[in-house]
Amino acid sequence: MHSCCASNSPSRPPRTVTVADPLLLANPLALVTGEMAREVAASQGVCGRPLIRRVLDRDTGTDTQVAIPCGSTRERVCPACAAKARRLRIQQCAEGWHRDTEPERACDHDPDAGDGVDQEDEDDSSSGEAGSRRARSTKRRSDAPDLPRVPVEDRTIGRTYTSPQGREYRPSMFLTLTLPSYGAVRAGAPLDPDTYDYRRAALDAVVFPRLVDRFWQNLRRVAGYRVQYFAAVEPQHRLAPHLHAAIRGTIPRKVIKQVVEATYLQVWWPAFDEPVYVHRKPCWDGHDYCDPDTGELLPTWQEALDQADPDTPAHVARFGAQYDLAGIIAPSKDADRAIRYLTKYLTKSIADAYAPSDDDDLPPDPRYLAHIDRLHDELQFLPCGERCANWLRYGIQPLDAGPGLVAGRCGGKAHDRDHLGLGGRRVLVSRQWSGKTLSEHRADRATVVREALEAAGMLAPEIERMAATVLAKDGKPRFVWTDTRPDATTYVTLVLAAIAEQQCWRAQYQAAKEAADLVDNSSADTGPPP
Repeated sequence: MHSCCASNSPSRPPRTVTVADPLLLANPLALVTGEMAREVAASQGVCGRPLIRRVLDRDTGTDTQVAIPCGSTRERVCPACAAKARRLRIQQCAEGWHRDTEPERACDHDPDAGDGVDQEDEDDSSSGEAGSRRARSTKRRSDAPDLPRVPVEDRTIGRTYTSPQGREYRPSMFLTLTLPSYGAVRAGAPLDPDTYDYRRAALDAVVFPRLVDRFWQNLRRVAGYRVQYFAAVEPQHRLAPHLHAAIRGTIPRKVIKQVVEATYLQVWWPAFDEPVYVHRKPCWDGHDYCDPDTGELLPTWQEALDQADPDTPAHVARFGAQYDLAGIIAPSKDADRAIRYLTKYLTKSIADAYAPSDDDDLPPDPRYLAHIDRLHDELQFLPCGERCANWLRYGIQPLDAGPGLVAGRCGGKAHDRDHLGLGGRRVLVSRQWSGKTLSEHRADRATVVREALEAAGMLAPEIERMAATVLAKDGKPRFVWTDTRPDATTYVTLVLAAIAEQQCWRAQYQAAKEAADLVDNSSADTGPPP
């Protein structure tokens, strides 16, 4: 136990521990700190910051403390859980990309499975209040080309093609979309920060997911079938978000270009060009926000929309002229490489994607760090939605306003330095991509491991070990889970126990796979039974 805990991750220098007290020799765990346990866990692919829960078995009366993985998707927070989440997304992407049969069902009951694009909204003319429509221009912009609308076949899989040699194949596509330029950049940082359009860059980042939704709507109307996709929103080096998407089936390049050029998003918000309250802040009178000096009520969200110009949107977002499209055939190395590239930055925050890590020898570029700070400062006071507290800065009460709102302190993720405008999901998956929810993909991975262990005659981990759904004889839950706060030594003990258990399962699974290979090879050598 002591030698295991004293090992360190390769990225840091070895740690030296001197034992001077004989009491420490009797209790080696006293030498292990929480930081050391987390380092060992990270090197072994085990969660190093688990949630500790107390589990009472009502049948036996035993009381157990259990370590539950934190489930973080950020490598900086938990490398093991982030890597596990990325592997799950890789599996989800691979299973749906080159399907040759239609999914059995849509999985729109899973919040992680759908992205809401299938709603097919005709226009962003909703006022933000459910069920209401506001009179404003619905004409297509004169600076955007028209798109034809073709009959849509009731299919999600791509067409099958036959080569001159008689080989059948079903190609798909890998698409990358970007946002326009906001100023010249070098190594990710603006050459002239004073002329760089930070406001437009920030607003485009905030509404980027909605712009992507509009792209899929337009593409489905001209592609001739129900396009399905697995997409990841990632930052470019200049910190503008861009989209990588695996698309099932093939669409002509000229059609993709036409849709990119014709796609735009009009944001129908009240005007917010000049702030009204900079050094002052509105007061809450118990029902509404009012001016701190005159006591005059600020216009509500609906009143501000009534005063807005119905022909002029507050912001218009478009894609940049550059895009990339490649045909992909699976199984192939190109398909595997594209999936890895698609999920490359899912474990990193937007700000950390290109910033040097603690393990890099190069110092951070001051110009690039200043670029991150400047974009973050711009996002701090821009509205991220109808309910954003930053509307108070512009003299408008947010939708459903309540007490305690302060401009510059909105709780939306879009304002955080880690997100830099992207407050929604980083992974966007259409509802009929694989026909499975993310939970079902996770269960599939566990089933593969269980079947391999059982085929080799090994004891597989219990599926419902301490599950809350297991009932006792009286019909009530057998296992009762409660929160607990263990001391430092108990916490380290549980982390090390989780490491040991993971190592045991990993060794058993590897042995099971080797045994299966031996069986297959033996069968191949001896031929079929008589």
